[in-house]
Amino acid sequence: MFTLAEENYLKAIFHLEHESSGEVSTNAIAESMETKPSSVTDMIQKLAEKKLVVYKRYKGAQLTEKGKKIAANVIRKHRLWEVFLVEKLNFHWDEVHEIAEQLEHIQSEELITRLDKFLGSPDFDPHGDPIPDKHGVLKRTEKKLLSEIEKTQKGVCVGVKESSADFLQYLDKKKISIGTKITVLGKEFFDGSMIIQVGNEQFFISKTVAENLFVQTL
Repeated sequence: MFTLAEENYLKAIFHLEHESSGEVSTNAIAESMETKPSSVTDMIQKLAEKKLVVYKRYKGAQLTEKGKKIAANVIRKHRLWEVFLVEKLNFHWDEVHEIAEQLEHIQSEELITRLDKFLGSPDFDPHGDPIPDKHGVLKRTEKKLLSEIEKTQKGVCVGVKESSADFLQYLDKKKISIGTKITVLGKEFFDGSMIIQVGNEQFFISKTVAENLFVQTL
């Protein structure tokens, strides 16, 4: 059994490790957790005592195999609950993150096993993020940011890097969701904005939007 705070730290380190190689700095963890580096150091030392992370002073922390398994399990529960909330309770994709943040700390393994079976063992959550299997393994998919594809290329939206309610609501207004086909009609060198086509509509999107949409090119 681990505390809610410990699980949240393990989850944050897990995500940060997937974005970089090697140890994750205390500053990066502090930014992710919206807390002070000194508080992070205290928690990391506690996690190290429990053999969940390896901590190297002035370098940062890295999850042990035990720590990775626990973090992946928390993420698995979070994403399964998001699928349940959207598919079975008709929540919208911009409404489920905060609720799943609460549900992810439920400890019953049997409940999660039954939930997974009930949902048909989904591979991805409503935001396109892969759901770890019961062994903590994440399914890998080839994807790139919309900002990285070239003019005239086509892609299918397969995920979002930014999952805030404001961003998801913005995408709704533009009729962009998981599975939406997007064609890049033009790219502005000056500010990184793009002209894209979605369905029969053409419109500008900012560099920020393009850098937060994952696509698979067609």
